[in-house]
Amino acid sequence: MKNTSFHSSFKLNGKSFSEENDLLVYSKEISESLYRFLNDWFNTNDYVIVQTSGSTGTPKPIKLKKEFMKNSAIATGAFFKLKEGATALLCLSTDYIAGKMMLIRALTLGWEIDVVLPVSNPLEELKKEYDFSAMVPLQLRNSLKELSKIDTLIVGGGVVSNDLVNIIQKKPTKIYATYGMTETITHVAVKKLNQISNTSSKVESSIYKALPNVKFTQDSRNCLVIEASRVTDEIIITNDVVKLESNTEFEWLGRFDNVINSGGIKLHPERIEEKLSKIIQERFFVTGVSDTILGEKLILIIEGKKKKITLDNVKEFSKYEIPKEIYFIDKFIETETKKIQRKKTVSILLKALK
Repeated sequence: MKNTSFHSSFKLNGKSFSEENDLLVYSKEISESLYRFLNDWFNTNDYVIVQTSGSTGTPKPIKLKKEFMKNSAIATGAFFKLKEGATALLCLSTDYIAGKMMLIRALTLGWEIDVVLPVSNPLEELKKEYDFSAMVPLQLRNSLKELSKIDTLIVGGGVVSNDLVNIIQKKPTKIYATYGMTETITHVAVKKLNQISNTSSKVESSIYKALPNVKFTQDSRNCLVIEASRVTDEIIITNDVVKLESNTEFEWLGRFDNVINSGGIKLHPERIEEKLSKIIQERFFVTGVSDTILGEKLILIIEGKKKKITLDNVKEFSKYEIPKEIYFIDKFIETETKKIQRKKTVSILLKALK
């Protein structure tokens, strides 16, 4: 009997498979994580259980419908014009949703996917070229010399810094930042990071564009509301403050729960961090802490050893955007996927200052 649970053109590390069991046996030779996920994918349940990242709260298990995961894969293929036989590189862990979805895209659309370890420079030893891959910002930074091996690359799991965006402008690879979350089965929107048209009236690199069958609105807080009935049963109300360009395009301004009200002035940390990234090489973030005069005061926290930092002469800053205090901490608290846990890091810092 012909297999119908995955596309007949699907290949894993150059191998074709006629049955699920053959694929499962082979996947176990690659990694236990890959085998566990495929075993879940091929079972009789109509859902899989995945963990949220925990970057904005406690990680929690959620159910994702397999039908919705397939729909997400189809939408990505349509947006990037990736059809049957496309070559893809999986260099993310299949313990998390981004890695799982790379595999689902290949299984659903009939891609030829190769799996490598999720190391910091996954392209270093590779000889092949690929149509598509997904990376985190650290992998992108460490893969700059070999980036021409990938035609189209999506980057998620963290912010791509300004200096890295400048470095990749002339790279031949088409590079996109993604917007999404576990609940939306990875990305529902992407924005181009390089090869930007200078004739665009709006800075193209600041605008996220929706994938097929996704629509955007805003709530009373100016936060993004996502309607994506093919990947989720719920209308998703986010805590992301945006400027809505249309019902399929938006500019991301920052997290509502990160907004700092300092003396009546609302400050978006992410916008300030974008400016600071031009002069600070270490990992850092800004946040607000309680202040008897301002209500909240803006502070800057830098990972690493203490050193002199001068911000008074940064022309891009308004007077409200200059941090009142600068602190150094040896190591940020992170999630398992290396995202900074801001609140926990601040809590440790404040305890140490008492």
